[in-house]
Amino acid sequence: MAWRWGLFVGKNRLCSLQTLIISSLPATPSSQFGNPESASFLRNPVKPYLLFFCSSFSTSFISTKIKKKKRKKKDSPRTRLVQHESTRVQHFEELVQRDIFFRFLTRSKEFLSKQPEHVLRLDDTGKLYRELGFPRGRNVIRSVERHPLIFKAYRYTDGKMWFGFSDLMENLLEEEKSIMDQMEEDRVTKVRKLLMMSAKKRIPLSKIDHCRLLFGIPEDFRDRVSKYPDYFRIVVENDGKRILELANWDPALAVSALERDFIVDEDRVKKAFKFSLSHGKSLDLDEDDTRKLNLVTTLPLVSPYSDGLKLNLWSLEAEKYRVGVLHEFLSLTLEKRASIHHIVEFKEEFSLTKHTYQMLQKQPRAFYLAGTEMNWAVFLRDAYRQDWDLIEKDPQVLFNEKLYRYAQMKEME
Repeated sequence: MAWRWGLFVGKNRLCSLQTLIISSLPATPSSQFGNPESASFLRNPVKPYLLFFCSSFSTSFISTKIKKKKRKKKDSPRTRLVQHESTRVQHFEELVQRDIFFRFLTRSKEFLSKQPEHVLRLDDTGKLYRELGFPRGRNVIRSVERHPLIFKAYRYTDGKMWFGFSDLMENLLEEEKSIMDQMEEDRVTKVRKLLMMSAKKRIPLSKIDHCRLLFGIPEDFRDRVSKYPDYFRIVVENDGKRILELANWDPALAVSALERDFIVDEDRVKKAFKFSLSHGKSLDLDEDDTRKLNLVTTLPLVSPYSDGLKLNLWSLEAEKYRVGVLHEFLSLTLEKRASIHHIVEFKEEFSLTKHTYQMLQKQPRAFYLAGTEMNWAVFLRDAYRQDWDLIEKDPQVLFNEKLYRYAQMKEME
């Protein structure tokens, strides 16, 4: 009976509403409503709105609570890690995360160093989030406060807030400049070897400047180049781009780290790479024969200082050449590692292909890829000890480690 009572009440309310609408209509002669639809509306004025009214009435007293299921993040190259958990080297992965954590420190250090008096007005930082290395839309002061021994914020006489280096950081910058001066000859040699490896023995100065921290090259390297006319010359192209060219070839420098290692430990170099040939199962090779065949195809390696442009792009020799170039490139870096962004920067100069990621994955004994598939870094395995610490540390690396320690401290010990 409850549903019948509800139907009765509903009908009564509809009838009352119909009566109310009819009574509120003005007395208008029917002749003014020649349209049949208008006449129909007068006979039953509620009908066009019945659906809306019933829907509103029937749901007004119902309270429903819908639980939203949490959407799982889609697996994508942006989030998918390169290494499986079983093959992951935690130290290498932590170094990649360290770079992300100190992005504000490293980029702000570079940007502020070029500013007058090493200071910047806070009002101007919003548009410089890329240059300063903090997330877009965030307040830069939050990043400044993370490193109180490195940066400081203060109010100037103009009433504006500024931020700059602390006194400790100013002293550290002087120490770093001294290291750059001491290591100038070594950095010049690195640049010469990069030019000798490049396809046309020339690299835009902008690319070297963009990756200069990777090799420990000083910020004023463009000015220092003029001191070495026997090694370099600068060519200005029609579009104004400045190109650094190799002035003279030095055969003594055209020896790769792999070739030096081969003399010292031949067996280790033989086992470092594997260039497998796709042979059919009809050969019926056992494991030992397969290893011997792979060894034959691996050696001899192609020197990274040879002319790679003469090689067939998809031949085995060309792949050996590209592997050798990347091995030598990493051996010239300070920490024997580089990110995808650094490698792509020299794609044309080193005749690399879009399959560089897959090529490096095929050489797990020589290279270790860390990070995600879209933002990965490659490490030179033989440059690290069994505890995954660098065998040889450049003075600039030791300085960077000290800087990172200060950056994580809230006050001096």
